[in-house]
Amino acid sequence: MKYRKEIDGLRAVAVLPVILFHAGFDLFSGGFVGVDVFFVISGYLITTIILTEREAGTFTILNFYERRARRILPALFFVMIVSAPFAWEWMLPIQLKDFSQSFVAVSLFSSNILFWLESGYFEAAAELKPFLHTWSLAVEEQFYLLFPLFILFTWKFGKRKMFAALLLIGFFSVSLSQWMAGHHPSANFYLLPTRLWELLIGSLTAFYLLNHDADGVPIYDTQVELLSAVGLLLVLYSIFVFDNQTPFPSFYALVPTVGTALIIIYGTDKTLTGQFLSNRLFVGVGLISYSGYLWHQPLFAFARLRSLTEPGQQLMLSLGVLSLLLAFLTWKYVEKPFRNKTRFNRKAIFQVAVGFSVFTISIGVAGHLNNGFDSRIAADGVPFELSDLSERIRVNHGLSGTCEGSFTLSDECRTNDNPEILVWGDSFAMHLMQGILSSNPNAKIIQMTKSVCGPLIDLAPTNSKYPASWADKCIRFNNQVVDWIESNNSVRYGVLGSPFIQYLTDEYRIKTLRGVISPDKDIVYEHLTATLDFLLENGIQPVVFAPPPSNGIDIGQCLVKASIFGSSVEKCNFSRSEYKNHRWEVLQLLERLEPKYRVIWTEDAICNGSTCNAAIEGTFIYRDERHFSHEGSSFVGKKMDFYHLIASPDSIPPARSGSK
Repeated sequence: MKYRKEIDGLRAVAVLPVILFHAGFDLFSGGFVGVDVFFVISGYLITTIILTEREAGTFTILNFYERRARRILPALFFVMIVSAPFAWEWMLPIQLKDFSQSFVAVSLFSSNILFWLESGYFEAAAELKPFLHTWSLAVEEQFYLLFPLFILFTWKFGKRKMFAALLLIGFFSVSLSQWMAGHHPSANFYLLPTRLWELLIGSLTAFYLLNHDADGVPIYDTQVELLSAVGLLLVLYSIFVFDNQTPFPSFYALVPTVGTALIIIYGTDKTLTGQFLSNRLFVGVGLISYSGYLWHQPLFAFARLRSLTEPGQQLMLSLGVLSLLLAFLTWKYVEKPFRNKTRFNRKAIFQVAVGFSVFTISIGVAGHLNNGFDSRIAADGVPFELSDLSERIRVNHGLSGTCEGSFTLSDECRTNDNPEILVWGDSFAMHLMQGILSSNPNAKIIQMTKSVCGPLIDLAPTNSKYPASWADKCIRFNNQVVDWIESNNSVRYGVLGSPFIQYLTDEYRIKTLRGVISPDKDIVYEHLTATLDFLLENGIQPVVFAPPPSNGIDIGQCLVKASIFGSSVEKCNFSRSEYKNHRWEVLQLLERLEPKYRVIWTEDAICNGSTCNAAIEGTFIYRDERHFSHEGSSFVGKKMDFYHLIASPDSIPPARSGSK
């Protein structure tokens, strides 16, 4: 096929925003759409190659997969193997076990499925997964596996019917994506059926160009100039305007994908857009874009793993530049040699592919079976298996993981058949359980909790990750709690726990019985006080637990890394003013409740003067950015005597004011 420099330039426009987005630069808030641009380019190139060779009678499945193996596998295996020692050195066993599983999944081109299955509220931070970005490679490889077979099967029906079939499949795929965005956003993001249409836009583009004229390139005119410019503007618009709250993929993804198709069709070297994309810098970056994409995420992930707190933007920018330098070296010394058929014939390339696949899969299986090689010696000289670092930051579901997702009256979620204390809310209610029991092991408690779903009647948060269908489930869950309260006679005290921030910031919207609206502190206050009044009307004394102080940093990870790398855990402390500035919306909401309603401020046990402590007397207070660890909950609960505060209203400290 005819080489077009502007396509390589377009690759640069795709990969650079992805790198800068993952580096944490807010300007490139929609940089993730670079992957969608890649999908369209891939669909276009693969379809063009297959159709051209099929017309010439030279296409074979074996040749096709040989080219894919030469293009994708050597650089991928190289980056994986180079990454392994850093994972060994810097990861906790639980992290290395996950990393090992990703080794297997990447080698089998199923990492998109693995990361989908791992997705959820309590998942490991995405930015700490070195191979998270390979989900897109898995989608492409799954497409490459099926698409040539589709072409061979439908060839006898003619190109028109083949085109119509692809158009119909694409229509169903984009419609499915739009629906899934509102019901199953994680599956929608990772899986082939809801990404297929983006690749098919590239395929349909190839059909159009191959039938447009002999060279597959449209003739230049003013309309072509305009359409190519519109295509580039659509891509740039999505890069700078979309953000992580944009439901994606969905109809929104038509903006960058249609824009990419317009560039491919009309952005020839005769247009200003094509000339812009054909400049040497863009073409050079485009040539190494695949290796650049491979390198950037491991570099960023390992930097975050090694740093006690979030690395600064200067470091992340430097690592972004380093990813391009490594990409050039990988392109020159790994990619190019393996594409040279005189140096590596077909037999050699398949032997290399199979050999390294077996090798990486073996490493992955070994890491999984050996629990992340927990016999390793940490920097403090103690084997991980004899250390409790992983245990100290494990997920805190409260009484049981059974109590996390939906309404239940399971025995696992209560300590007595006639509970006196109802713990109601989201994960910030769950993490109070050890604190209550440490202050009174005989406390009669029932836990009713659902992650992210705060204890507010007829109100729920919603965003792209927690769509409207999830918000409906949240409202339904709280209504089930309400129904149970009205039919129960034993509960005397109600403990409400939530960060409440999900109802107060622009990262979310809130759903009421009247519909979805923007965050409104007055509406949140009304629903919260209505919930508290409902408890009082049913003879239950309510108390609201303020969330632990936080400053936006993953304090639990900071504590673990400080322990592993021999640093002082005091480096994880933060100032009370940081906390006040970070969560002033929540503090104002809770202070507004006082003195009519009771609020317990856990900061009283955590902050001394102007400093909030991440660890106290060797106890890790936090397991992540905001939640109590198991031991932290027990420590604070015992120190503050949670049970006495809940069951003895007279012991509540005076109301405070002036959080900001």
